[in-house]
Amino acid sequence: MLDINLIREEPEKVRQALLKRMEEVDFTELLSWDRERRSLLVEDESLKAKRNKVSAMVPVLKKEGRDVQELLDEMKSVSEKIKEYDARIGELDAKIKDFLERLPNIPADDVLPGGKENNRVVRLWGQKPEFSFKARNHVDLVKTLNLVDYERGVKLAGNGFWLYKGDGAKLEWALLNYFVEEHLKDGYEFILPPHLLLYQCGYTAGQFPKFLNDVFYISQDSGKEYDQFLLPTAETALVNLFRDEILDEKELPKKYFAYTPCYRKEAGSYRAEERGMIRGHQFNKVEMFQFARPEDSERALEELVEKAERLMQGLGLHYRVSKLAAGDCSASMAKTYDIEVWIPSMNDYKEVSSASNANDYQARRGNIRFRRKDSKKTEFLHTLNASGLATSRLFPAILEQFQKEDGSVTVPRVLRKWVGKDELKP
Repeated sequence: MLDINLIREEPEKVRQALLKRMEEVDFTELLSWDRERRSLLVEDESLKAKRNKVSAMVPVLKKEGRDVQELLDEMKSVSEKIKEYDARIGELDAKIKDFLERLPNIPADDVLPGGKENNRVVRLWGQKPEFSFKARNHVDLVKTLNLVDYERGVKLAGNGFWLYKGDGAKLEWALLNYFVEEHLKDGYEFILPPHLLLYQCGYTAGQFPKFLNDVFYISQDSGKEYDQFLLPTAETALVNLFRDEILDEKELPKKYFAYTPCYRKEAGSYRAEERGMIRGHQFNKVEMFQFARPEDSERALEELVEKAERLMQGLGLHYRVSKLAAGDCSASMAKTYDIEVWIPSMNDYKEVSSASNANDYQARRGNIRFRRKDSKKTEFLHTLNASGLATSRLFPAILEQFQKEDGSVTVPRVLRKWVGKDELKP
């Protein structure tokens, strides 16, 4: 959520920044509501102070035997006016809150305006694999190698689901073990959060109310539309760890990672080239997260990108890093870098990690603050997240980039101790 004070003090600056990711921004109504609210608050507080003063006087005057009826009549009128003001202030608070919570984050100064067309490749790592034979796609490879059963996945859960089996299950779990091992080496704390979350978690993350229909939710007949939802990413849980809490500066930064499956409706039709595991309703992911001081968050973002890249380099996969334009960043994020793996059969790169800095946007929604040493004031801290990593596109990339003419696939060296073999063979 954006700071109303910032919009009040520099409306045109904020408007121009938001135009990097929005077609139109108009603060006229918001600022009008804000002015009216502040004016009413002054009047309201003045009347309440007067009422309190008179309320203290009445018993004294009565004790002195003086007539207080005129004062009581006046206070009745004052109380009615206070009630009227309070109701209007409540209405204005709701309008202002609704307006602010629907605004996306302000893009960082160095983020380009526009959508995907303005994304910029920052760097490439490794070489695109070249094959002297007719390369297979991952859907065919998983069948010949007996790694994934798409048909039974659909049988069990419907379209957009699959199940791993045999060496496929071991390869999937090896990826997760590799990520966990590396994050522990770097001093990040391991979290296994609940998969069912409350509405406030989605709100704090900035995913609700806008993306409410993108999650799977459940109802327990409590009269609500739903009570809980299945987390779409561990970020939604991790950002809420310190909701409505105040941290000491000496505790920062706090660095976490979590493993969860991710559950997403992924509304809309699936493109033919996104078959297999490229896009689905459930996939495994290890998520990194940091709570940082504002002055440290840019460096924290660099650290998260570096960590995600190190994992990719350990796997030996060709990838690129792209800096997203404002319109392609998640609404909650001020800056995002995507780490994208090369999928040969698609002749394209696919995201396996988004590393993002939300600045204080999520912290404001979740009231997550910290207090500096020797200070009584509190400040909103900054939140950052990055996949470290998602497996559902790495799995196809490993099969396709490391395939051999006989249909076998070389297992990345860092995974072999868990897979138990150097090659996967038909």
